[in-house]
Amino acid sequence: MEKDIIANLKTLSIDMINKAGSGHPGITLSAASIIYTVYANHMHININDSKWVDRDRFVMSAGHGSALLYATLYMCGFLTLDDLKSFRQLNSKTPGHPEYNVTPGVDMSTGPLGQGFASAVGMAIAEKHLQSLTEEELINYNIYVLCGDGDLMEGVSYEAASLAGILKLNNLIVLYDSNRISLDGETNHTFTEDVLERFDALGWQVFSVGNKVSEIDRAINKAKKSDLPVLIEVKTILGEGSLLANTNKIHGKPLTSEDISQLKQKLNIPEEEFYVNEEAVNYFKNKIMTRSSEKYLNYQKAYNDYETSHPDGYLVKFIKGETNINFNDMTIDFPQMLATRDSNQIVMNYFSEKNPLLFGGSADLASSTKAYLNDEGDFGPNNYKGKNIWYGVREHAMGSISNGLALSGYLPFCSTFLTFSDYLKPAIRMSALMELPVVYIFTHDSINVGEDGPTHQPVEQLASLRSIPGLIVYRPADFNETVGSWQNILINKKPSAIILSRAKTYNFKATSNVMVKNGAYIVRRETGKLSAILIATGTEVELALKVAEDLKKDYDIRVVSMPSVESFKKQNKEYQYEVLPVGVKTFFIEAGSSFGLRDFVSSEKYLININEFGASGKPEDVLKKYNFDYDSIRKKIKELL
Repeated sequence: MEKDIIANLKTLSIDMINKAGSGHPGITLSAASIIYTVYANHMHININDSKWVDRDRFVMSAGHGSALLYATLYMCGFLTLDDLKSFRQLNSKTPGHPEYNVTPGVDMSTGPLGQGFASAVGMAIAEKHLQSLTEEELINYNIYVLCGDGDLMEGVSYEAASLAGILKLNNLIVLYDSNRISLDGETNHTFTEDVLERFDALGWQVFSVGNKVSEIDRAINKAKKSDLPVLIEVKTILGEGSLLANTNKIHGKPLTSEDISQLKQKLNIPEEEFYVNEEAVNYFKNKIMTRSSEKYLNYQKAYNDYETSHPDGYLVKFIKGETNINFNDMTIDFPQMLATRDSNQIVMNYFSEKNPLLFGGSADLASSTKAYLNDEGDFGPNNYKGKNIWYGVREHAMGSISNGLALSGYLPFCSTFLTFSDYLKPAIRMSALMELPVVYIFTHDSINVGEDGPTHQPVEQLASLRSIPGLIVYRPADFNETVGSWQNILINKKPSAIILSRAKTYNFKATSNVMVKNGAYIVRRETGKLSAILIATGTEVELALKVAEDLKKDYDIRVVSMPSVESFKKQNKEYQYEVLPVGVKTFFIEAGSSFGLRDFVSSEKYLININEFGASGKPEDVLKKYNFDYDSIRKKIKELL
């Protein structure tokens, strides 16, 4: 029966691609035996409870193989035949690449190669952490990944694999569709290392098998008993059975009608489009349901017993996912001047004491970014209960792993310097696409970094982050606004970036944690006829307030703090005009690119920003060089007024 199922998986995939007029037939033919073996013999899932916390996860890291995944999910019962016929069509459940929360049974959005692999490492970390804080009979699942040569060429997978080996994530099983063909041709031009030796050196257990169900199955069974993460190389032929097999021509375009016809004859499948072998489908579905039902029922009983005996148990809190915290209860003495990175650490640690979901780490910069949970321990093979992950200098993987943690139910954070946010952009984009509540903490927020020079001084990063749809960017001015930023992060449960200073700033009486939700609000009001408005973010709020005070003899100036540009743009027009009335000279002061800020000011000349790379030197000298010191800004504002 397994041959019939695999054959039908192949032909359904080919029919989907043919009807859509686009897709990737090569992997659907080479990897059908792999995905069949995983689902038929190993995956524990429940089509009636697709978010079951103890289910196994499957990540199609080679996201271009989506047609094969959809055919499999159809046979599992997640999709209908009409869904398959709508492959790659607008608003269908079967988009060109797998999309989380669009297709039932899809555990993450994939497509950019390497992202799925790296996020699967995050899923494996999540399972280890959750299991360590509950009980094995409640949490004990595996993460299966299907990847190809392209995934393993991407640097992000190397970073993630290295960390997975160090952490001994033996719940991670990667099946490598090894066909040595990429889009442009044979990989002997681009990818010649011994992959198995590489993964062995990274601390993985490795196997190499042929493309037969029996061999793949034996390897997976061995992998389940391993103390290490496992890579199973499956030697395949790209587009097996096609007239174009083993060539790059089979990679990314539909087969000809002649090729489809001869392929179906070889597979003993009728030539009608979207033929379904009902007997094979029922056998496949029942096989999965029979195996999974036993685990699901055992889990439900164990969880009910656990909830009764542990009403405040970790898993109960985790499943409820409650993140709302009353920060007004904070009673903390701190200096009048404090860098917002230090304010952030105070807030994070307060939150962590109240809620189990916060979990993450830094890219070898916790001592600088201060993004560290002081009393929560370090996550590692000897302590999976720890809540601080030592990512090392692996920014690419850190972002992707954070997505895996969020997909598993956590509220993950990760941190590095703002200038290095560019290393995380692919992962941040995936966070936004999937609407995952990942908190990206970026410190050292301007050329005020000084001596480290232009390589470490962010200029364009704020504008770049603000341009990502769905990402909410916060740049708090002080402790109050840092609290407000976190309040909104926890309420919105959306991907967020919080931009923090190394430089100390005052904690102002005029700032408000509550008003951060509006994105911008007035921190200094005019007393008479309004002369001008100074908008500022972050540490520049202090500067704007000082300018307004110094010029008050001649000008009645309003100061507006704008901790979140995106949040302000979402407010109704009435509120926007109340804060920024039309017809008033309005300035925007921010130590970064002016890109995207023109809408807020009266004209281009009222933008007070930095639009060139910085320089190495003492912070005060660097600021003066770029006319961003207090005297230069005050002089410019006075001249324009």
